[in-house]
Amino acid sequence: MQDGSLIPRFGRARRDPSLVVLEGFHPLKHALRFDANVLEVLTPDTGALGRLAGLLAPDLAERLGTLVREIPLDVFEQLAPLTPSTGVMALAERPVVELPGTLGRRRDAPVVLLEDPRDLGNMGACVRVAAAADVAGVLTTGSHDPWHPDALRGAAGLHFALPVARLERLDRLDALQRRLLAVDPEGDPLDPAELDPGAVLAFGTERYGLSAELRARAEARISIPMRPGVSSLNLATSVAAVLFAWRLSRAL
Repeated sequence: MQDGSLIPRFGRARRDPSLVVLEGFHPLKHALRFDANVLEVLTPDTGALGRLAGLLAPDLAERLGTLVREIPLDVFEQLAPLTPSTGVMALAERPVVELPGTLGRRRDAPVVLLEDPRDLGNMGACVRVAAAADVAGVLTTGSHDPWHPDALRGAAGLHFALPVARLERLDRLDALQRRLLAVDPEGDPLDPAELDPGAVLAFGTERYGLSAELRARAEARISIPMRPGVSSLNLATSVAAVLFAWRLSRAL
């Protein structure tokens, strides 16, 4: 492939639902660690990338060396709106997530549902937390693609560690056959020991919270205990608080 053709190729990949664009070293690192099908790795400086891999991911250095291709800096700088400071970009196949099949394989951990998240970086941070807590998957609603490069960057590529998908309609949750629990300020205080490990945990945005439709569908509502006068938490912080309260309660 000619170097100049990479620019439209990466542009098309951003609109292709079967592909993802990985901007930077950390998304690529986790894509490789969690067995993504990485199609292309590009850098303007293979030597610098090799040194970075040796420092941050020595387990991947050899494999990365077989995948990477060096291209001119002026071409590399046109592959993304903001050039990654770590000097590497890649294309990978997007994993297929089937409902209920993919999310039905585990009943020992909850599914996180993000209703209409507005900030891609925050969405990615939620995926990162969910991967660390080893949940069964992350679902989103709304117009934003959870596999957008900005969300992948916010998650450091940990989308590949668990199923991540967007729901077009809330009624598709019925196929999962899991309890739907709404995390809502008006809910009962969270008791991690009583949290159903097979539930769907629904989180709304900081400003608007959960929709009336989702609250009506929920079997119960739970709240995060907070100091009086504090009105809300950042979305990713809320997800982290609930998931790790649940995870730590299981370890006791």
